[in-house]
Amino acid sequence: MMDVQAPSQFRPLSSKDFAAFGVNVVAYIKEVQVSGASGFAIHAADGTPLTVVSDRDAAIVAVRQHEMEPLSVH
Repeated sequence: MMDVQAPSQFRPLSSKDFAAFGVNVVAYIKEVQVSGASGFAIHAADGTPLTVVSDRDAAIVAVRQHEMEPLSVH
């Protein structure tokens, strides 16, 4: 069995660092209503709205085309 030691000191994440964590890796998809029509909003990991598309599959494709991982928000 290998003995693994934890780092002796961790660098704390600032609020700004935490907000930026995953911003270029993950995008969130959430069903929304826009002017009475259903759509799917795509948000960056920090919550920045990116776009709204007509269906969930289109949202997933759009996120993956930008080499990001789509995650659903309920």
